[in-house]
Amino acid sequence: MEERGSISIHTENIFPIIKKFLYSDHEIFLRELVSNAVDATQKIKRLAAIGEYKGDLGEPKVTVSVDKDARTITIADQGIGMTAEEIKKYINQIAFSGAEEFVERFKEAGDRSQIIGQFGLGFYSAFMVADRVEIITKSYQEGTEAARWSCDGSTEFAITSAEKETRGSNVILHIASDSEEFLETSRIKTILDKYCKFLPVPVEFEGEIINNPNPIWTKQPNELTDEDYKNFYKELYPFSEAPLFWIHLNVDYPFNLTGILYFPKIKNDFELQRNKIQLYSRQVFITDEVKDVVPEFLMLLHGVIDSPDIPLNVSRSFLQADSSVKKINTYITKKVADKLSEIFKKDRETFEKNWNDINVFVKYGMLSDDKFYEKAKDFVLLESIDNKYYTIEEYKALTQANQTDKNGNLVLLYTTDADKQHAFIEAAQNRSYDVLKLDSLIDSHFIGMLEQKLEKTTLKRVDSDTTDKLIEKDETKESVLNDKEKESLKGIYETAIDNKNMTVEVAAMSPDDAPLVITLPEFMRRMKDMSKAGGGGMMFMGDMPDMYNVTINANHSLNQRILNAKEDNKARIARQAFDLALLSQNMLSGAALTSFVKRSFELIDKE
Repeated sequence: MEERGSISIHTENIFPIIKKFLYSDHEIFLRELVSNAVDATQKIKRLAAIGEYKGDLGEPKVTVSVDKDARTITIADQGIGMTAEEIKKYINQIAFSGAEEFVERFKEAGDRSQIIGQFGLGFYSAFMVADRVEIITKSYQEGTEAARWSCDGSTEFAITSAEKETRGSNVILHIASDSEEFLETSRIKTILDKYCKFLPVPVEFEGEIINNPNPIWTKQPNELTDEDYKNFYKELYPFSEAPLFWIHLNVDYPFNLTGILYFPKIKNDFELQRNKIQLYSRQVFITDEVKDVVPEFLMLLHGVIDSPDIPLNVSRSFLQADSSVKKINTYITKKVADKLSEIFKKDRETFEKNWNDINVFVKYGMLSDDKFYEKAKDFVLLESIDNKYYTIEEYKALTQANQTDKNGNLVLLYTTDADKQHAFIEAAQNRSYDVLKLDSLIDSHFIGMLEQKLEKTTLKRVDSDTTDKLIEKDETKESVLNDKEKESLKGIYETAIDNKNMTVEVAAMSPDDAPLVITLPEFMRRMKDMSKAGGGGMMFMGDMPDMYNVTINANHSLNQRILNAKEDNKARIARQAFDLALLSQNMLSGAALTSFVKRSFELIDKE
């Protein structure tokens, strides 16, 4: 006996919509159909567990097979199956969810999160690749007959009786001519590896079980060793370095979330680090683009997040507005901050050892999220030039006495290139000032944030001014030169330098300081650094010429010698001193360097 009818849908064009627009990637059909088969299998296990099914459960699995000659793909399960009436109810009426009735019936049994719809719109993704789909199914209920459902992609279907001895469903896809790639076993294996690697029911393909039904994120942390976590990381990222440490997520209220997040060694290329967190829903892989579920700064982490509360196939705008997603986002941020704080308090030595690998991540988080900042300010580390590490409060206490200026502001000095700025660092250390290393890609933004957050505190790069002016005190140095001599010395240098981008001034400095110092003011340097790091509207700064200050040390013996030199030698010696200062900062090149070398040989020869 055959029954014919029309699928109850609201538009005649549902199948073209499914095929072209519902899913961006056609390979998703296999994820949907295998997931349905897994759901059906979990339901029969659940019914057996609560005494609703008395038959032999066996060891059910899902089998995927390809018949290239017949041009078919078959997804077979040993789940609850369906009667002909259930086919009409669940398959033909797309708008009706089979899960709703199932959950209602068995909700008293608890564990509702494990009961999801056997069939729904996901089933119709089959028509993205098939021009005809069959279901041969037999219900677990005693005394029911097997049935076959067939549809050619139109709204017409046929239901007939079928031969099937065992419970469960076989979904048979007759592959369309434009989807023949899916008849290649290698293509199917790739899709199964991507989407089904951790499904909770064994999935067999080509005679092998291709998945791990019990990944470690489904277990309790006390069941696992460090080696378990490390081996799972290798399973996820076979060619990556071992992670530094990890967080095991496990919460069931007010939302359901499990997973493991790993802290990798962070490289300078942020883009290589991103999109390494895999998002699952009940062990079904969804995506590795998790920016709407995970806070932006946590995108640098690696690992797995699994939550049935995250919708599978919805728009990004929906994800951004979804309350569960927002709660998950907040929870993950808190867990990460708590884990870092715990490591810092319990094992500071290890924390410091790993700091260079995680400092970009921590600083990025502090810049991105105020709540993370509030927790991280107690464990973010500042590294001194002598490779010692301090918390913010520890460092303020260290420098407060000696590095507070005449206005009561604490001045923190930093270097972005210890080798290039060595002379300035040495000058600062000669005054017992401490110097921080802030040389990562994100530090130009981190510096600005610290100044915003810390009261009466400013940061200055160690080469942004003369040492006396970096931290101005209530003390003045006397000049050995009178005003006329200062003016004369300034003119000599301006003639020798002959550069409109260099502003010359004469100042009383220690005789032990350099005869002249070339500095780029902190404001301009900082704007240029932020411009290089992508600092929003400051991109134009990259096109502006550098405007340097040249400070001449009135108390240095060389400058007194220049004043006393023969008239035709004054500018020459001044230029030599200026070029030496440029050379010390790696700022001398090309024709200017050639001229300097020639002049140096001439001066040596005359001596």
